[in-house]
Order: sequence, then C-alpha cells, then structure tokens
Amino acid sequence: METSISNNKKHHISAGFVYFFGALGGLLFGYDTGVISGAILFIQKQLHLDSWQQGWVVSAVLLGAIIGAAVIGPMSDKYGRKKLVLLSSIIFFVGALGSAFSPEFWSLIIFRVILGMGVGASSALVPTYLAELLPADKRGAMSSLFQLMVMTGILLAYITNYLFSGIYTGWRWMLGFAALPAILLFLGALILPESPRFLAKSGNSDAAKEVLATMNGNNMNVVNSELDNIKQQAKIKSGGWKELFSSFVHPALIIGIGLAIFQQVMGCNTVLYYAPTIFTDVGFGVSAALIAHIGIGIFNVIVTAVAVMIMDKIDRRKMLMGGSIGMGISLLIMSISMHFSNGSSFAAWICVLALTIYIAFFSATWGPVMWVMIGEVFPLSIRGLGNSFASVINWSANMIVSLTFPPLLNLFGTGSLFIGYAVLCFLSIWFVKTKVFETRNKSLEEIENTLREKSNV
Repeated sequence: METSISNNKKHHISAGFVYFFGALGGLLFGYDTGVISGAILFIQKQLHLDSWQQGWVVSAVLLGAIIGAAVIGPMSDKYGRKKLVLLSSIIFFVGALGSAFSPEFWSLIIFRVILGMGVGASSALVPTYLAELLPADKRGAMSSLFQLMVMTGILLAYITNYLFSGIYTGWRWMLGFAALPAILLFLGALILPESPRFLAKSGNSDAAKEVLATMNGNNMNVVNSELDNIKQQAKIKSGGWKELFSSFVHPALIIGIGLAIFQQVMGCNTVLYYAPTIFTDVGFGVSAALIAHIGIGIFNVIVTAVAVMIMDKIDRRKMLMGGSIGMGISLLIMSISMHFSNGSSFAAWICVLALTIYIAFFSATWGPVMWVMIGEVFPLSIRGLGNSFASVINWSANMIVSLTFPPLLNLFGTGSLFIGYAVLCFLSIWFVKTKVFETRNKSLEEIENTLREKSNV
C-alpha cells in the first residue's frame, strides 16, 4: 500500500514505514531510561561518586524528561508534530554522545538532563503523532507500537550493559550507543509526513488528504469523511492553559492525570529497575539476577507484542481493569513469598514467578493503554498541550516513585512495600470504572464530541 505524500516534497512512502519510524522515539525512550541500571555500577567507581551523586546520575534523565515534556510538547501545536520529532532526535544524539564523553560528574549530569529532554519530548509527541495519523480501527494497535518500542529499547539496554560490562570504559559505550538509533530517527523523520490534523488546521487540506489516503489504504470515502470532520474541528481556535482547565476538557484532563499517576504508583518502574535487587534479596546470585533481568526484558517485549495484536479487539477500560486485578494479585503473592522466603528456594521461585506475571499484566495493559489513551482523549485545539501535561505528570510521578523506593524499602522491607503498591492497583480499578470513558473504535472527532456531550458544551 503506497501512495505519494506531499510534505513540501513528494515522497512515496508506505504506512508501515510511518508506523515504524513514528514509534522509533519509544526505542530511544526505553534504552536511555534502562541503560543506566548497568552503567551506574561502573560510573560510580571511575568518577568516584558518593551515594547522593549516584542518585542524581540516575534521576537526571527523569528531571530532563519533565522539562522536555513540559516545553517541547506544547510547541508541536504551533510548529507541527514532525518538526518536533526531528528536534527530539537531535536532542537524543547530543545527550547520548555528551554523556559518553563526560569527564566528570557535573558534565554528565548536564548531558543526562539533555538526554532526558529528548525522552520527555518523545513521550509527549509520539502518542499524539501516531493517534492523529491512524484510522480509528487501527489506532490502538499502532499507537501501542510506541510501548513495544519502549520495551524493546529497555531490552536492548540490558543486553548492551551485559556486552560492555567486561570493558573498563564500558559505561561510555553503553551510554553512547543511543546515538545510533537517534541518527536513524532523524533520517526517518525527514521523510515522515506531517500529521493530517495539523496540516488541516494549518490550511493545507490537499496535503492532509494525501496523508489520510496513505493511512487509509486509498479508501476515498473514508478519507473524505474523515477530512470533513477534521476541517470542522480545525476551525476551532488553538487553546492554551485556560482551555486545558476548562469544563469542556475536564473529563479528558481527569483521565490524562489519573492514568499517568496510576501507571507509576502501582510500582511498575520499581519492579523493572530493581528486579535484580529483588532477585538477590530472595537468594539468587548477582550473575543469575542479571541474566534473569535480560529474560524479563525478552518476556516484556513478547507480552507487549501480544498487547499490540489485541489492543483494538478489547475495550480499553476492560484491559485497564483486568490489568489492575492481575497486577494487584501478583504483588500480594510476591509479598507473601518474600515474607516466608528465608532461604527457601521454593518461595524464591514463587516470588520470581509472581514478579514475571506482574510484568506481563503491566506490559499487556497499563504500559501501552495509558500512552494510547492520552494521545486520544484531548481535543485537537489543545492536543499537544494536553498530552504534554499528562506526560509531565507521568514523569513527575515516575521520579517521585523512583526516588522514594530505596528509603521506603529500608523502612518497610520489600515484602511489606509491595503490599502498598498492590492496594494502589486495586484503587485504580475504581478510578477506571468511574472516571474513564471508552475510546476504542472511535475517531478522534467522535471522542471530542463525547467530551462536548459530557460537559454540555
């Protein structure tokens, strides 16, 4: 399925190419957040870091992600999604190489923050970009490619850490390796089309029509109908913070903020980042724990790929609630097994199995669905701003959970702490049931009309 797309130049480009390169920012997102787990072991020794400095090296990317999502995301409403994807790839490249060549602590922190800005920008931009490109019946599956790329990036980071662990300057190679996919993203983004919603809003209806034709298999009935809907929505003036907090957007804002926070406070990143620590706590050796970490990464990718296939066959709300139940039960079982492990290999394996099942439920539900839905629910006039705001909330929650995990672990112990995360899993079921409306198989314009009906605007 190929057709020509005009985007200042004429390109012959397939929808598959658009899907892959549109989601490639997720691979950089995953790699750059996952690679530090191995690199910090070498950085702390060679740069002679104390525990406070180690914490900042790890957290600097999260700080940069908050800045990137807050600043770069809203710019896409003014300058277009494509230009900002290009900018993100440049930020990734500079941050990766700068981190790799940093001679001391402060320069490393600065470049890690820059790298984080690329991570935050991609988390705000990519879901919006993919949601605006895709037909309603494919939007969930293809938007989930972003999360699949994130998990693939994390797996690639784990493997790279292992491969370079025997080299004295291995951490520089670990961090610098991210420059390669950044180059690939830049080259792909040069050819990617602009979002048809942004083109129509900018008055370029012919280009918007050509992009829609490619993404809808040249079905002109669908293209013309969708373009008419987009034009109607595009007549609405771009909004700002006032519009974001208006009664009209209120239901979408609650969904965006709630999903962003719950995705983090249910403990997903503590399990992903600290899995080797958890394994050693229940009796595994360091080498076995690192190999198990790679195994979890592979399992993550497989489960997320399954989620991509089922995303548009099951309602988003059912996936979220089912995921919460599975995650909550898994955490309770894991907590109980940790309490009674005491050198028991059987309890240790129960813990590993429960942790693996927890990750499976997360990767199949909350992992991808949250990013899909925040790319869908905000109206066109503030979609970039709304998605950016939800991303900032998500990264802020990520940073808070990641920074509080070690002291909470010391205070409560691993077993008791995960009971708290399990309670939050069950609380998220109430949130989804009462606050989240269904978006599957609805066009973005139909979702916007749902907002109008709920607010009587």
